[in-house]
Amino acid sequence: MVRCKVMKLSILTRKFELTDDVKERLQKKLDKLDKFFPKETEAKVSLKEEGGKTRVEVTIRQGGAIFRAEEADKEVYNAIDRVEDVLERQIRKNRTRLEKKMHFAKDTFADVGADDVEEELKISKVKKFEISPMSVEEAIMQMNLLSHEFYVFRNFDTGAINVVYKRKGSDYGVIEPID
Repeated sequence: MVRCKVMKLSILTRKFELTDDVKERLQKKLDKLDKFFPKETEAKVSLKEEGGKTRVEVTIRQGGAIFRAEEADKEVYNAIDRVEDVLERQIRKNRTRLEKKMHFAKDTFADVGADDVEEELKISKVKKFEISPMSVEEAIMQMNLLSHEFYVFRNFDTGAINVVYKRKGSDYGVIEPID
């Protein structure tokens, strides 16, 4: 566990040699986000080499919200810089909703400029459909037949509502609720 000023930083590596310079860069970049989070917030960082690039993933959980960014680059420092930029942009872009719904303190975003305008959440269509019990494999097949990126279904084995989705690459994911 590495210590930032406020956040606890957990670093997991896979096929990547973690140097003190990389740790220092991660700490420096994530220290910039400390102003948005209370003490003892935990940031999980994953560094892995794949295909000649280093993939950097950062996940921060706070007050029911999950902030996540993932970037890959041949140069690990560039990926770290971009991940921090993405996370800060997510926070700034959604500051009003975070203050209202996630109970972030009003002064959390005091230094945020007026040019960071929050987008209106616009729902352009509501779709209702019958959710049929099926296996995960059947749900994936149905999703592919519809040329969708995800598919909601009732898991035949568990009776719970699940979501299958296409992941980057050629594999799939399943989202299952926790009771």
